[in-house]
Amino acid sequence: MLRVAHGAFWLVFVSACAIGANAVATGVPLLVRLFVPAFQAEAGVAQHFVRMPILTDQVPELRLRTEISEDVAPLPGPPVIAIVIDDLGGDVAHTRRAIRLPRKVALAFLPYPRDTPALAREAARAGHEVLVHLPMQAEGPHDPGPMALGVALPGAENVRRLDWALSRVPDFVGVNNHEGSLFTSNADALAPVMRRIAERRVFFFDSRTTAASQVVSVARAHGVESSDRDVFLDDIATIDGVDAELHALEAKARARGAAIAIGHPGEITLDAVAYWAEHEQGFELVTLKTAIRAKTERALQAMR
Repeated sequence: MLRVAHGAFWLVFVSACAIGANAVATGVPLLVRLFVPAFQAEAGVAQHFVRMPILTDQVPELRLRTEISEDVAPLPGPPVIAIVIDDLGGDVAHTRRAIRLPRKVALAFLPYPRDTPALAREAARAGHEVLVHLPMQAEGPHDPGPMALGVALPGAENVRRLDWALSRVPDFVGVNNHEGSLFTSNADALAPVMRRIAERRVFFFDSRTTAASQVVSVARAHGVESSDRDVFLDDIATIDGVDAELHALEAKARARGAAIAIGHPGEITLDAVAYWAEHEQGFELVTLKTAIRAKTERALQAMR
């Protein structure tokens, strides 16, 4: 089976080369998506993890765009929405309140609070996706907390700090950045981090704390599933402010087929998310991984 798939891949690839370079640039991601699952099945790789095609600096036109134009048709089916509550672990009462939210709400835990390991286990037992909320260097005087990844640190040191953070959050299925407006805009600093995350076979969700973020392109270039948030629910942490962002989230989901929001474990946000999840109509609340894959599929659609 492996030899047949391998031979078929190269037959199609050589044919594309005969047609022209543009065909190669357009077709390689699709070929990878067609043939890689066969290789994985032959090798016994767990099928719940689907690695992105490895894209290189030498072929920049193959990189998936982070921003997707509004004129690309949304995916079929009801619009899907994922919600992430992060900054968890430090406040035990509010963290446990977040754990009582619907299980499809993803929960991201800071690695350094004392109670994070126990609370992350509780969240996983309750059925939530658990994320490592990874501290990264921000622009200016913002302090992301101890053991933050930094642009001036050697790659090996950033990987060591990453490993420490991962060890503090049991049962994690993904990672997202805490702060990181400076670090996430530096592709060279991100590269060794994404290589290690690829080895752990988990996704990286970009909290998108800067418009200059390179997270999605660097993650996908290293075979890591990745997408970014569409809405911050509580930049204005009032009832009217959070309600307005939920409406914006719905509008983006309608336009694009999928949208992702981040919120924090304050009373207003937790109340609003619980109410929305119980009363929303015309949308499907999905896991974060599902929404990342839906947004990735739409990015692939935009390239065709």
